[in-house]
Amino acid sequence: MSLESKLKELGITLPEAPKPVAAYVPAVTSRGQVIVSGQLPMQNGELICTGKVPSQVSIEDAQAAARQCVLNGLAVLKAELNGDLSRLVRVVRIGVFVQSDDNFFAQPQVANGASEFLLELLDEAGRHARAAVGVNALPLDASVEVEFTFEVN
Repeated sequence: MSLESKLKELGITLPEAPKPVAAYVPAVTSRGQVIVSGQLPMQNGELICTGKVPSQVSIEDAQAAARQCVLNGLAVLKAELNGDLSRLVRVVRIGVFVQSDDNFFAQPQVANGASEFLLELLDEAGRHARAAVGVNALPLDASVEVEFTFEVN
């Protein structure tokens, strides 16, 4: 099943690709890969999840924010591919950054929000390498940021 079909089946419409919040481009295509800049959990132009995990944001809410980051990353990919998501071969790697309290060590649980969603959407093509990193702050006080490397043809 194609990604577009799977999204339709799940009742999901990709958002418009978010605009950069600083001096960078949303994506770069090079040698059969699209590298998508870090995506924040933006929905309808608003940041939906801010603050540190888990004191200000629950793990479950941070996982949902990571899912939103995936939708935004896929929207950027679609824009980079001139609307043709059928060119997507697989997810190669994601990097998940979690704004964390000092004694929080469950960043992989938060990252699973993104990883499991990619598997749901893409089956084996969604299986990827990953880094899950705790940080003391993220842009705009976002709780989660996710970057992507996709293989395309």
